[in-house]
Amino acid sequence: MAVGATGLIGSQLLELLLADVRYHKVIVISRKPLAITHSRLENVIVDFSRLPEYSVKLNVDDVFCCLGTTMKQAGSQEAFRKVDFEYPLQIAILTKGLGAKQYFIVTALGANKKSSIYYNRIKGEIEEAIAEQRFESYHIFRPSFLQGNRMESRAGEQATSIFFKFFGFLVPQKFRAIDSIKVARAILAKAKEERPGIFIHESDELQSY
Repeated sequence: MAVGATGLIGSQLLELLLADVRYHKVIVISRKPLAITHSRLENVIVDFSRLPEYSVKLNVDDVFCCLGTTMKQAGSQEAFRKVDFEYPLQIAILTKGLGAKQYFIVTALGANKKSSIYYNRIKGEIEEAIAEQRFESYHIFRPSFLQGNRMESRAGEQATSIFFKFFGFLVPQKFRAIDSIKVARAILAKAKEERPGIFIHESDELQSY
């Protein structure tokens, strides 16, 4: 099951999942219908504030969570927390209760529940909260600045992309911008390994995919 499939990483991961015969069905939950169709794709339209009502559709083996927003898009810290903490955790609780074995989540470089930066603190808190659900396999992906074709540009991203294009070689590997497709490839690769345990993948590791 995938959530956040309309975002930069999520949309690319969805394409990879649908192209991989390992998954005979890919369930995507979203607020609005997806723009694509596929014989192995089931798009479930949900109200995220009422997720338990859709639990019959959440009986899956692997969960891919690419949900995420920004403070500007969310409009408030409370709204940001709903998208980046409450929804991913609720999805984890519901799917684990129905037998899900693997959970994969994209957070961010610098995620730390003790961070003084609200964004990084929430990312760190959700990492720990999902770890407490005790999935057989739990993978955390912490990419640096993402490069790729977004449906809508975020403030400052064009300038940042230009900086990394010309001066990226001066930045330590861990902090360099990363193509979103590399993160998507890494997620699928780790899913196919089916290794038990908790794993954190920093941005420099993801550069090799």
